[in-house]
Amino acid sequence: MANAGEAAHARSLADPEGFWGEAAALIDWDTPPPRALDDSRPPLFRWYAGGRLNTCANALDRHVARGRGDRVALIHDSAYTGEVTTYTYAELLEAVAEFAGALRALGLERGDRVIIYLPMVPEALIAMLACARLGAVHSVVFGGFAPPELAARIDDARPRLLITASCGIEAGRVVAYKPLVDEARRLAEHRADACVVLQRPQATAEMGEGDIEWTQALASATPVDPVVVEATDPLYIIYTSGTTGKPKGIVRDNGGHAVAMAWSLPHVYGIGPDDVWWAASDVGWVVGHSYIVYAPLITGCATVMYEGKPVGTPDAGAFWRVVAQHRVNGLFTAPTAIRAIKKEDPAGEHMASRDLSSLRALFLAGERLDPDTFAWATERLGLPVVDNWWQTETGWPIASSLRGLDPLPLKPGSPSRPVPGYDVRVLDERGDEVPGGTSGNIALRLPLPPGTLPTLWGDDERYVDAYLSVFPGFYATGDGGHLDEDGYVYVMGRTDDVINVAGHRLSTGEMEGVVASHPAIAECAVIGVHDEIKGQVPRALVVVKSGVDVDPGQLEAEIVALVRDQIGPVAAFKEVNVVAALPKTRSGKILRRTMRGIADGRDEPTPSTIEDPRVLEALVPLLRGDA
Repeated sequence: MANAGEAAHARSLADPEGFWGEAAALIDWDTPPPRALDDSRPPLFRWYAGGRLNTCANALDRHVARGRGDRVALIHDSAYTGEVTTYTYAELLEAVAEFAGALRALGLERGDRVIIYLPMVPEALIAMLACARLGAVHSVVFGGFAPPELAARIDDARPRLLITASCGIEAGRVVAYKPLVDEARRLAEHRADACVVLQRPQATAEMGEGDIEWTQALASATPVDPVVVEATDPLYIIYTSGTTGKPKGIVRDNGGHAVAMAWSLPHVYGIGPDDVWWAASDVGWVVGHSYIVYAPLITGCATVMYEGKPVGTPDAGAFWRVVAQHRVNGLFTAPTAIRAIKKEDPAGEHMASRDLSSLRALFLAGERLDPDTFAWATERLGLPVVDNWWQTETGWPIASSLRGLDPLPLKPGSPSRPVPGYDVRVLDERGDEVPGGTSGNIALRLPLPPGTLPTLWGDDERYVDAYLSVFPGFYATGDGGHLDEDGYVYVMGRTDDVINVAGHRLSTGEMEGVVASHPAIAECAVIGVHDEIKGQVPRALVVVKSGVDVDPGQLEAEIVALVRDQIGPVAAFKEVNVVAALPKTRSGKILRRTMRGIADGRDEPTPSTIEDPRVLEALVPLLRGDA
């Protein structure tokens, strides 16, 4: 007999209209949608067309109206400043309504875009919700991106306003944000009307033309009521790396997203309105959007927003201090964080020294959870360690054990079975389904459930070409893996040039473009190689131009600096190897996949079309770390 999770999954595929029509009752509508699924323009499906709502009102106003205004909504904990700030739902609503009034006074209207480039401070969450309140479209950019990356997003989103801070704080240093934003504005072709600047006490930003301080913007602001929008109107744009080097603007709509957030937190993660939830990510990433901001607040629980890292702020027990101090019930982070903690505290002494009795489960996602990390965390915590797999594009889990229904037995290396709404198949290169246990391309049969991307910003054609044309009738995830005999999903890695660095997806093709711009480089390849802590890190193999004499150490330093300047420290780019030649096919294609396999210890077959096998043989010791 199927358990509740299996039954829910089966019904969601057999009757998506009925399943997601019922789920729509989890949120408040100004105009209820006449139906759930609009399938009139396949493969472009939409959810809840004709419905009208406001996402901010569902995250804040409705809880206050129902007498829960004095409940804690936000706990901001900064390991860098040592300060903890708490907002109730009523206090957060007041702050958001007031800042929305300030943005309206600056000319922001429904449908306008806003780029948010802020550190992990309460104002980042307030700015996101204020945009949602006005029906404006926010695009949050992670503070680890360099000015050229920020400029590319400005030119694509064409925002009316920018919102930033004077600085961010990292372990042992203050990072000035305003000069980075100023440089991005100089590089961008699009000109925003104004830039709102949050001055932090750790550094004061120099103000220029079109700049306005946060406090100055609030001085004459009048709180505003939520603006009702269409369910299919965009809530936000979040950019992810594309294989062409141009970032892809993932669109999230208001209606489908609100329903997915309201359904997923209690059902996938087992978190309800009286719980304390902590997603230890950054609001610049999709986890931060979904599970620091929107899902917890729509659910009505308390969300922890943490400015810090798992170790070194001030010690390897930083995470466990937060769990104990704020009585966290569910913790969500990336395997990288747990590997870093394991390295610093292998015996788990910091865990043992804290009262973690409030914690019910540890959730890990963003990259592959290796069995060793799974076993270590399970043993030390004595709690379920739940892997879950999803993507920036989907916005919420594709596969997981459903803690809010009937939890499945956990298997090391697998994020369990597909979540309701996701029809997961494994296909060969022709698009035919492969037998269980056979590796192939993981694809999702259309339509995707609510909350997933309906398109790319301003580019339906690119959306179809990038995701829906590889296997007609399916969304191509770009991940490879297999299903076992129990239907458990095993995700083994990317099938394109995107690598996963500490849970952050980055394009090696984009890095290659930067490396190739160095005047001494004739050609190059950037591949992702295994890293004990980050999961994967990029490594560049470069061929120097004939007749150019270089010092390898100096060349490495110059190329590392180039990537940091053009892409940002988020790339974790530190290794450059000078080689005599790169292995290629006879048609000139560099054998990146083959080199990745050798570097990861896999026995990748050498293509029969290889131009010169001796070139590859010469690189094997270097790729395996024996050189």
